Amino acid sequence: MSDKSQTPRVVVVGAGWAGLGATYHLAKQGYDVTLLEAGPYPGGLVAGWKTAGGRSVEAGIHGFWYPYNNIFQLVKELGLSPFTPWTRSSQYSPAGFEVESPIFQELPRLPSPLGTFIYTQFKRLPLIDRLSALPLLYAVVDFDNSDAAWRRYDGVTARELFKQFGVSARLYRESFEPMLLVGLFAPGEQCSAAATLGMLYFFILAHQPDFDVVWCRGTVGEKIFRPWVEQIEKSGGKLATNRRVSDLIVDNNRVTGVVCGDETFDADAVIFAVGVTGMQKIISGSPSLQKRQEFRDVMNLGAIDVLATRLWFDRKIDIPLPSNACFGFNPTTGWTFFDLNALHDEYRDEPGTVIEADFYHANQFLPLSDEEIVPIVQRDLAACVPAFGQAKVIDSSVIRLPRAVTHFAPGSYQYMLPAVTSFENAFMSGDWIVNRHGSWSQEKAYVTGLEAANLVIDRLQQGSKAEIIPVEADELHIQMARSLNQSVRNSLKPLLPNFWLP
Repeated sequence: MSDKSQTPRVVVVGAGWAGLGATYHLAKQGYDVTLLEAGPYPGGLVAGWKTAGGRSVEAGIHGFWYPYNNIFQLVKELGLSPFTPWTRSSQYSPAGFEVESPIFQELPRLPSPLGTFIYTQFKRLPLIDRLSALPLLYAVVDFDNSDAAWRRYDGVTARELFKQFGVSARLYRESFEPMLLVGLFAPGEQCSAAATLGMLYFFILAHQPDFDVVWCRGTVGEKIFRPWVEQIEKSGGKLATNRRVSDLIVDNNRVTGVVCGDETFDADAVIFAVGVTGMQKIISGSPSLQKRQEFRDVMNLGAIDVLATRLWFDRKIDIPLPSNACFGFNPTTGWTFFDLNALHDEYRDEPGTVIEADFYHANQFLPLSDEEIVPIVQRDLAACVPAFGQAKVIDSSVIRLPRAVTHFAPGSYQYMLPAVTSFENAFMSGDWIVNRHGSWSQEKAYVTGLEAANLVIDRLQQGSKAEIIPVEADELHIQMARSLNQSVRNSLKPLLPNFWLP
């Protein structure tokens, strides 16, 4: 416990959604908060910057989905209006246009997942293939985001899950695999079935409007993070960039300081808010963390390579919808492309066309030079929208992001950390942390930052806890199905041997 005569000192490590969220709330509660960021800008993967020519670029485009209630509440509190209207999206394959998604909230609301099934407009996929997904609904009901459910499904691959429940090969290849490649960033044989069910349920299956999405009208760093940091500093929080954590100072199971090279930041509590790769770098250099089994186990986790490209073309190109996902171009890589003339204020009046194309699980692309990558991107764009083939690329940006996003691999759940660690005053946050809120991606990262801030408040007994908006409750028929399923499970448990059940 800190000395009551002084303001409690909190050190937050990592200035992404989780770190900024924790820092902002604790600063408002009167804590002496220092936010350490290893890079030159706050924001991590969503920090935008300018090229030498003054053009905006960022490490990939990030959507903000209908269930992101806590992030939407944050930007409202900050007085920001950073988002586009709700947008429709589409999918392409090398054969052309495949799927169009409407704005689901504008259509009559049907019981989940009926609305998603009926209103999504498949151009080629036969109805019989789509109907083969119905048995999978049992797994959706059975997976309730509990620890037991994660452990039941985490050792199974997504590909095995879909096969076991009778999903047709074509539906898997043309629908579920593309979702995995752009949602979990890896092919189905490399994705945990538990993470797959968690991601699908949050974004698509829980409620009809969940797949509706808005986009930032510029880089997230410029539109959200920079004004947010200004508010943090006005509230008394301190941001220190280019500070890479090298170790902790520990006294009787309490962390009393965070070491960054020759600097030490005193702490009454510490919040880690970095991704898997960042955490592994810290552990690799920290004798204090290496002594703890839970942190050594983090070294078993993986991360996935991302390639973010931005291309400026010499002419206007008619792109049917602003956000597009693509599949079938490479068996292990998913990609998306975005019409920035439609999404970003900066490019609305651009004389030509500006495209962001991001590639996930992009291992085989990272060794290529920029001069080799740009023609590949243009070729794939032309397979989707032929007019790209006649256009000329007049400028480009290629950003390689090795080990950039969490790999939710089969068996990885057992190595992911909860918010509470074996240090009595050190807490975890981030999109890879185990939590029961039920959110995902940026929303989950932000929520875990608030949860970590609340744990600090519990410990140091100062200030009010952050109010966290829960995910929307399951619809009544899902609640009833889950209750019945749990009752059957409980009644059968004494009668069955202890083996894996789907």
